[in-house]
Amino acid sequence: MYHSALWSTPSSTNGRDSEAMYNETITQSSDAKPKEVNKCNQLELKGLESIAPLVRSVEETPEPISTEVRGTIPTWIRGSLLRNGPGKFEFGNQHYNHWFDGMAMLHQFKIEDGKVTYRSRFLQSDAYKKNSARDRIMVSEFGTVAMPDPCKNFFMRFLSRFEIPEATDNASVSFVKYKGDCFVSTETNYMYRVDPESLETRDKVDWTKFIAVNTATAHPHTEPDGTTYNMGNSYGRKGALYNIIKVPPKKNNPEETLEGAEVLCSIVPVDKARPSYFHSFAMSENYVVFIEQPIKMDPLKIITAKKRGESICEGFYWDPKQDTVFHLVDKHTGQTNSVKFHTKALSVFHQINAYEEDGFLMLDMCCSDNGVALNNYLIQNLRKSGKALDQVYNTMYKAFPRRFVLPLNVTNDTPTGVNLNTRPTSSATSFKTAKDKVVCQFEALHGEDLYEYGGLEFPQINYSKFNTRPYRYFYGCGFRHLVGDSILKIDLEGKKVEVWYQKGLFPSEPVFVPSPDAVEEDDGVILSVVVTPTEDKSTFLLVLNAKTWEELGRAEVPVNIPYGFHGTFNPTA
Repeated sequence: MYHSALWSTPSSTNGRDSEAMYNETITQSSDAKPKEVNKCNQLELKGLESIAPLVRSVEETPEPISTEVRGTIPTWIRGSLLRNGPGKFEFGNQHYNHWFDGMAMLHQFKIEDGKVTYRSRFLQSDAYKKNSARDRIMVSEFGTVAMPDPCKNFFMRFLSRFEIPEATDNASVSFVKYKGDCFVSTETNYMYRVDPESLETRDKVDWTKFIAVNTATAHPHTEPDGTTYNMGNSYGRKGALYNIIKVPPKKNNPEETLEGAEVLCSIVPVDKARPSYFHSFAMSENYVVFIEQPIKMDPLKIITAKKRGESICEGFYWDPKQDTVFHLVDKHTGQTNSVKFHTKALSVFHQINAYEEDGFLMLDMCCSDNGVALNNYLIQNLRKSGKALDQVYNTMYKAFPRRFVLPLNVTNDTPTGVNLNTRPTSSATSFKTAKDKVVCQFEALHGEDLYEYGGLEFPQINYSKFNTRPYRYFYGCGFRHLVGDSILKIDLEGKKVEVWYQKGLFPSEPVFVPSPDAVEEDDGVILSVVVTPTEDKSTFLLVLNAKTWEELGRAEVPVNIPYGFHGTFNPTA
C-alpha cells in the first residue's frame, strides 16, 4: 500500500547475443540511471512536521452528523464516499506495531442536495470483538504477534506458541463489490459484507469455502456487466500457486455471496518455495496481467512466526537480484501466454490502467526501485518527529508512474535484438531475448516536476468509462511526506501535472466521480478526505473540479478521523 531515464538500443545485434546486448546497453547508459535513481529516491527534506495524530485511535460515530459546507458542492453528486482504514491502534496497555494492523474503521460521507453527513463504525470482525472482550491483542496481525494469554497456565501458554496462526479477519484495506453487494476486504481469505447505508457489519465471508485459494487481494477489477476478477495465492504439497479468480456478476438469491466463483488459471511461481507478494494486478480488455515482483514471502517463516515470537511481516523480504516478471492470462480461455515479459527488479502496489492497442498491451503502474516500503510504515516511524522523522523519509524509495509496452504477437519468427515497440509516441522498449522471453524497459509517465512532489501513489482514473481503454488522465497523491500531502492530476498529453496542495494538510486517495452529462474524460469531480494533524477535529471532505482543478467546496467534519487507505463512491440508486 503504499511505490527515468530511458534507454535506447540499436536495431541490430551484429550477431551478438541480444540479452547480453540489452544488458550492455543498460550499462552504457549508467550516466542516466543514477540520475534517475537520485531524483526518484533521494529527495532530501528537512523539518517535516509530525503526523502522529494521523495514526491515533478515535471513537466511532455510528449515527450521521452534519458537516459545515464551505463553498459549493454540486447538487448532482448523489451518493456516498465510503472509506476504509485503521482506526484503533491499541487495546489495554498493548499496542500494534504496524500501520496495517489497526482495527478496521468504516467511514461514510453521504452527499445529497449539496449537503454532507458523516458517520463511522468499527468493523465488527472476530478480531475486533475478541480484542475488545479481553482488552488486549488476542489476534496476530501483519506486524504484531499476539502474545500468549497470561490467564492461561504455563503449559497452555507454551503450547499456544506452536499453533499455526489463524488469518486475521480485520478487513481494513478497501471497499469492494461482488454481485452488486458491498464488502470490506483485506489480504487474507476473509471479507465482510456490510450495509453501505448504515455501515453495519453483516456476513463474514471465507474465500476458501468457495474456491481453493488461501488469500485474495483487496483490489479486484470489475467488467461493465459486473463480472469481477481477483487474484489469490494457494499453498499445497506441490508448493505455492498464483490464482486468477472469476466471480459471476449476478446472484440467484439475496443471500448469495461468492457462489459460482472459479479459478480461471493458476500460475506457477518462479520459486515455489518463495512466492512473490502482490497487492493488486492489472486487467485489459482481454487479459489479466499478474506482476511477479521481487518482494518475496517465506511461507515457512510466516507460519512459524508465532513460535519464534515474531510477526508475519518478518517473513517478507526484498530480493533485488530477481527480475520482475509480467504474466498475461487470456480472460476468455484461461490460457497463460507462453511469453514472459521481464524487467529489472521493481516493486508495485497499485496499477493505474492497462489497455490494448495496435497489437500491444500498455501497462501503466506506480513503481519503485526498491521493495522495502512495507517496513517504512511501522507505527514508531509514523509517530517520529524532528530529525528522526526526516531520516525515515529521506531513506524511502518513492513511487513514480511508468508505462511498459508489451508486444502481444511474439512468435518463433519474431527477431531478437530489435525493439518490438514500434509505437512512435512511446520511448518504452521491448526486446525478445529468447524463445519465450521479452525484456522490457519503461517509459516515464511524468515530467521533471513530479520529482518535486515526491512521486505519486494511490492512483485513480475515470474507472467506469476508461478502465481497460486508452485514456488521458490519472490522479493520485503526491508524497512529500510518509503519507500523501498533495493531490495530483497527470495529463498524459504532454505529461503535465496539476497540483492541489496546502501546507499542513494531508489528503487521502482521490476518487473520481463523473458528472451525469459528462462528455470529456475529466468531466466530474475529485473527492478526497483531508486531515490536519496540527488541529483537533479539522478533517474535511474536499471537492475539486476534475477538469479545471479548482476547489469547489469542502465539508468540515467536527470529529477526528485517522488517515486511511482506500475508498469508493457508491452512487444513490
